[in-house]
Amino acid sequence: MPNKANPQEPVARLQGITKKMGSKTLVNDLTLDIPPGQIFGFLGPNGAGKTTTIRMMVGLISISRGDILICGSSIRTQFEEAIANVGAIVENPEMYKFLSGYQNLRQYARMVPGITKERMAEVVELVGLTGRINDKVKTYSLGMRQRLGVAQALLHRPKLLILDEPTNGLDPQGIRELRDYLRRLCHEEGTTVFVSSHLLSEMELMCDSVAIIQNGRLLDVKQLKVVGSKTMPMGETLFEVDDPQAALSVIGRGIFKSGGLVIEAEREEIAELNAKLVAAGLKVYSIKSLSRSLEDQFFEVTGGEGIG
Repeated sequence: MPNKANPQEPVARLQGITKKMGSKTLVNDLTLDIPPGQIFGFLGPNGAGKTTTIRMMVGLISISRGDILICGSSIRTQFEEAIANVGAIVENPEMYKFLSGYQNLRQYARMVPGITKERMAEVVELVGLTGRINDKVKTYSLGMRQRLGVAQALLHRPKLLILDEPTNGLDPQGIRELRDYLRRLCHEEGTTVFVSSHLLSEMELMCDSVAIIQNGRLLDVKQLKVVGSKTMPMGETLFEVDDPQAALSVIGRGIFKSGGLVIEAEREEIAELNAKLVAAGLKVYSIKSLSRSLEDQFFEVTGGEGIG
């Protein structure tokens, strides 16, 4: 059965974490809650502290100040209990290239009690490697190695999967496949995914929410999708019509702007509103979204600094 985190509690809580290296502060008083059941993105310019934060989350480097709780357990004082809920790929997945994909998974399974052959078959199917799992890893493409890494990280049914720049080096098809597998993972396994990436457009397609950091500080958290849905949150849409006043009477809400009627609506509702206007005999000249893209929002909060 999939892991089910308490819907009332974040899967992970970063509580004022700070990381100092000598006189340099890499992460500064970062506080962030990662809710369950989401693909949660982590965005920031080059050197913002993304990988440093992830390394603290998985215990690869120490926390100078603050704490990280995963499923209620502290990484600092209850490391084994906390990390038991985590699967992670930091940078690139490392595999024995002279072994098959299945043999790599079996080596990892030996280190974690309770992983059955049935569970191994489940994760192989989940990431779409059933037809190639018995081939040697040296014959795998980069995308296949990434998927095998995800399979390995999922074997023990973690509540939180942490992926650091998982799309690096992937071609467009590989990126799309990874995105689809992560969506399946959230839906079928109940796993929360925390993913960093420099690809703004890809994060917008993949993630339910994103946190934006700069110079080691949290700047903002943006919701991109309604959780459990493929729709975007409510956004402003401009209907350019021949008679905005009549359109307001038909729809019953909205404001006059830019020669038309601006309405807050979800994506699925836009087509229904258009049909109502046409049925009422109004001419609809154009329908334009006024919502800002993630790229627009990112450059607004970071002051236009490049991403990396």
